[in-house]
Amino acid sequence: MVVLRVAKRYVPDEEREEFFELVCSGMSVTAAAAAAGVSRNAGISWWRSSGLVSPVIQFGRSGGLPGSAAPAVPGARGPDDLDRRRRPLSSWDRSVIAVGLRCKASYAQIAALVGRDKSVVWREVVRNRGPDGSYSPSIAHRAAHERRRRPKTFKLHANPGLCRRIEGWMDEGWSPGLIAALLRREHPGTSAAARMSRVSHETIYQALYVQTRGSLRQDLARKLSTARRSRKPRSDLERRANSPYREAFKISQRPAEVTDRAVPGHWEGDLILGSANGSAVGTLVERSTRFVILLHLPGRHDAASVAEAMIREMGKLPAHLHRSLTWDRGVEMAGYRNIQLALDMPVYFCDPHSPWQRGSNENTNRLLRFWLEKGTDLSQHTAGDLARIAATLNKRPRPTLDYKTPAQALAELLSNPTAA
Repeated sequence: MVVLRVAKRYVPDEEREEFFELVCSGMSVTAAAAAAGVSRNAGISWWRSSGLVSPVIQFGRSGGLPGSAAPAVPGARGPDDLDRRRRPLSSWDRSVIAVGLRCKASYAQIAALVGRDKSVVWREVVRNRGPDGSYSPSIAHRAAHERRRRPKTFKLHANPGLCRRIEGWMDEGWSPGLIAALLRREHPGTSAAARMSRVSHETIYQALYVQTRGSLRQDLARKLSTARRSRKPRSDLERRANSPYREAFKISQRPAEVTDRAVPGHWEGDLILGSANGSAVGTLVERSTRFVILLHLPGRHDAASVAEAMIREMGKLPAHLHRSLTWDRGVEMAGYRNIQLALDMPVYFCDPHSPWQRGSNENTNRLLRFWLEKGTDLSQHTAGDLARIAATLNKRPRPTLDYKTPAQALAELLSNPTAA
């Protein structure tokens, strides 16, 4: 027996959008399917699988048919089984919105059908309403797709006339905030033309300070009240009057010999934190040999405790291995002056949020997590436990050392101080 299989015809999205557009305009499902060039059964299947309700629905107080607890169309979504996860609106969701607007439903009733908050529906309608006040789901869906395209064209690049106006105002001493406020008053509304004719103060600042977005004259930065050539973030610790690091050495001041790792004695350090940050272990890594020292912090890991443990452990090393220490700007290093005086070793601090500037230490901390697991209480490890962990890691061959171990590399330095 020969069985013939008929392949399903591929239906492009344009035909589906045309079908939903016609139904939302008041046409019956059968007529809309014929106009879109598909069968009646296909149209009914699309409508039911999308979860949409009948376009002649009369919304009651509960958001559905008066006196009915279930959606009018079998398979349609009800308020109790909606997927309310954050997701973009689909073409079907926008068709539901169009049906609801046509039936004079409230935003809350429409939102219950699409499973979103009423504010989402309100923003969707306001953003994509036509000049005559109508809402077309297919046009709205295409417009949303275009807005999601990346990378987006910087607004000032596409509007040189607006750039010239901003430059003229800034030459007269106007601030970006004042310029943005004036443009909002001149071009109110949510239309595309109005949005393209105004910019925010942040857009102006980015055009002045971000190289890749430079569409204004760079000398305009001197017209600002601060006259800064570069922007300083508000979160910069050095701008805080009570910052313990305002007089500390920056990583940019570190000697060049630290970068090439040719001279031993330069260290990187950090804390490995335990569960709920209630316990910690200090880590020190020598950049040239990758030799590891672990600091036992059984009780607290505040500035005084870290400084005491570091002075105790590093004091066991020869003086020529106390060349520098690089740390991040955590509060545990607020006592860095005591460390510098006790070990005669300068302490340099990384830029904020720049862990890659301590690459050796970050890599070593990743290896140490084999023993010091995340989410565990690190205070359970005794000083002897940490010494055994450090010794185990220091006996591990390293490709960067031509498969020598850190212990071997450090032993060679200690046996030949002149090489150091």
